[in-house]
Amino acid sequence: MKFDLIIDSRSSEVVIALLCDGQLIELHKQKHDNNFSVGDIYLGKIKKVVPGLNAAFVNVGYERDGFLHYLDLGSQVNSLKKFTEKAIQNKLNTASLKNFKSEKNIDKDGKIVDTIKSGDHLLLQISKEPISTKGPRLTTELSLAGRYMVLTPFSDKVSVSQKIAKSEEKARLKKLIRSIKPPGFGVIIRTVATGKKVAELDQDLKNLYKKWQVISKKLKGSKAPVKILGELNRSSTILRDLLDAKFNNIIVNNTEIAQELKDYLARISPEQEKIVKIHKGETPIFQKYNITKQIKGAFGKNVTIKNGTYLVIEHTEALHVIDVNSGKKVDAKKNQEENALEVNIEAAKEIARQLRLRDMGGIIVVDFIDQKFEKNRKLLFESLKKAMSTDKAKHNILPPTKFGLIQITRQRVRPALTIDTLEKCPMCDGGGKIDSSLLLIDQIENKIANLTVIKSNKIQIATHPFVASYINKGWFFSSIRHKWENKFKKTIKVVGDDRLHLLQYSIVNK
Repeated sequence: MKFDLIIDSRSSEVVIALLCDGQLIELHKQKHDNNFSVGDIYLGKIKKVVPGLNAAFVNVGYERDGFLHYLDLGSQVNSLKKFTEKAIQNKLNTASLKNFKSEKNIDKDGKIVDTIKSGDHLLLQISKEPISTKGPRLTTELSLAGRYMVLTPFSDKVSVSQKIAKSEEKARLKKLIRSIKPPGFGVIIRTVATGKKVAELDQDLKNLYKKWQVISKKLKGSKAPVKILGELNRSSTILRDLLDAKFNNIIVNNTEIAQELKDYLARISPEQEKIVKIHKGETPIFQKYNITKQIKGAFGKNVTIKNGTYLVIEHTEALHVIDVNSGKKVDAKKNQEENALEVNIEAAKEIARQLRLRDMGGIIVVDFIDQKFEKNRKLLFESLKKAMSTDKAKHNILPPTKFGLIQITRQRVRPALTIDTLEKCPMCDGGGKIDSSLLLIDQIENKIANLTVIKSNKIQIATHPFVASYINKGWFFSSIRHKWENKFKKTIKVVGDDRLHLLQYSIVNK
């Protein structure tokens, strides 16, 4: 498998597409002024403690107060609270926890009113972004994520990812990290740390400790609510979590973002800095790498797989429902049970991709085609688990019920990504009246005429590919484009852009 990261920087947002062997598997959108992302750290003020919920509402600067449950306080919350107060009052000379006197841990089954009160200042981390009418979900169990490990303040525990299978490697990593970690900090060792040498791990640990020093410094004299430390942008986060030898290219249409990624790669994997490339050419970046078409085909209510097989995906307030349909896919050489199994296994692969692509969370119920035999139901269950094994989000899959339903729960930390693939009628814009398409060419010509007052020898027109083909068609000297060039004494270039609908166009002077 080869991974490509395609990044389209637009006026209001950055859209990031992750491709695996050319197929779109993840799509992320990030606003330029993106706040309250998962991992961001804020200094918040407790607004209201609700004993009935055993939780509190916290002002972190969002339009709705964040939610902090007692179970998200963490056992070391008293130590964090003490550190925060001293840092704000400028009573700490260092960020080191070596000589910091820790407070007593709180009880797991305690009450929130015994720990915090209204008006308290707390250092908090976003654990779930604001969704719908809800504010962000918060935690005081701070974690600073790096390439090979996660640093946790006010802890001394060193743990290893369960995905590292070899006990010898686990023991090696634990021993190594214990010898280099700063006192007063715990470490969670990530899977990618497998086989890494002490120099690489030590550098990653130092980078994380520098983040803690920044937090300590920014706390001095701060007034809540205020953002203390921002998470990496989405493209850098994807690189941090997924980057390995399988990454082939990172292609960006913005020089500033390209430089940011190069700087980041220079710190975590210098030998891969050269895979960052600038997109050149007139064709939009998503159009060139066939991403626009894949988005249109993957985000609709009906998702076609192949040979007529398709999924129907419905979203409700409580859960997501996916129905598997065989369509016209029937192999005459196989019986009904074998055909159903083949369709179900193909659908399982696409469902795993859809959950990751749309970032669907909560409860997902899948209605596969009925299988009569237990061995086939078990094979389908194992196929779905295998297809979802690469999904980084926490998830749980239950075996098929007697009705053939498979239930999935998947962690949701960001709003599910929804893209409207239905378009208004390009002729009437949904109004029921047709704006004559015969006038389109005249409209474009009039726009060009208006541009001729500007001292520019080159004009570029972007329009729907069908319209672009019509304007450029015919022999060179008989095309509409050539007639315009003769009329206006300008060099005119007409390019197709499949993001535009049939009667939409844009004209720019070079």
